[in-house]
Amino acid sequence: MEEGCGGKRLSVEKAQVTLPSGRTKERFVVHPGKAVAMLPVEGEYCYLERQYRFAVGEWIYEAPAGTMDEGETPEETAHRELIEETGMRAETLIPRGIIYPAPGYTDEVIALFEARDLSPSDEYQMDDDEMIEVVKVRVDEVEAMIHAGEIIDAKTICLMYRCFGCRR
Repeated sequence: MEEGCGGKRLSVEKAQVTLPSGRTKERFVVHPGKAVAMLPVEGEYCYLERQYRFAVGEWIYEAPAGTMDEGETPEETAHRELIEETGMRAETLIPRGIIYPAPGYTDEVIALFEARDLSPSDEYQMDDDEMIEVVKVRVDEVEAMIHAGEIIDAKTICLMYRCFGCRR
């Protein structure tokens, strides 16, 4: 294995892998660390973020999310990130499973949570490199936004499905 470029939370590995067929191939694997995503829900409404994502060069709608710090549990990260990104605290976090967002080239795992029993937090402090606008949207409008292609973020679409199922 050969380590490539990376940073504090990200590394890229070049590896020789033996496939189930017995063939050996060279592959690159991105290791971004573990992450969480939360869908804050309040009655018939949920909160999304409209966030600028430089990698795709546009503003997108997505659920609040973040990377786990060393030693944190997924629940601890979810509580911290929800406060940092939305200014809200959740009394209840309902686990909604995990997803592999892009298993063809990364081992990233995202733990999903439904956040309920929300209240304002006085610990709100967005990271200085984030450009986020918090938006309150009716759940049925979010479903319509997904079907219309206005929401294209995979973790957000998965969270809606895991929290509310397919209604259409």
